[in-house]
Amino acid sequence: MSKKLEKNGLWESSRMMLPQHREALQHLRSDKAAPANRPTAEDIGIMRDYVLLPLMHGMIKRKAAQIERSAETLRQLYSRAAHALAAQILADISETKTKMMHRSIQMFEEEKNDRAIHYRYVCRGHEDALIIAKDYMRAEMSVRTARYIDQFVASMYKKGDEHKT
Repeated sequence: MSKKLEKNGLWESSRMMLPQHREALQHLRSDKAAPANRPTAEDIGIMRDYVLLPLMHGMIKRKAAQIERSAETLRQLYSRAAHALAAQILADISETKTKMMHRSIQMFEEEKNDRAIHYRYVCRGHEDALIIAKDYMRAEMSVRTARYIDQFVASMYKKGDEHKT
């Protein structure tokens, strides 16, 4: 082969590829979906839930125990509300585990340090790592706890409205 035709993208093992053919091939490849075994964004979300929900459950249970030992006047109300939140989170943990089983996702904690938790996962045969920073976890747990509280309060108002009618 002459020097002019080497490494210019037009020749592939002594065959010429026209620019139109190359573009068509690239377009065809980009239209294909990701391989079925690679995790989707929803799979990654489920894995995140698998990590965060048990941590949130533990945090709520610890806070409920602290409240029960306190001298707070409304400790019984706060404690019961915390236990109700913990029960909802526990139900969501169970649902997340079921989703993982149906999607053939397994997770294994590998390392914990001051900055992150490292997990190895297997998703439909695809192995990779998931690293979640502790700062992200704290922020996400705070946002999710607020969501659970909002849902709990909304359900309480809804029950109150039902009793009025």
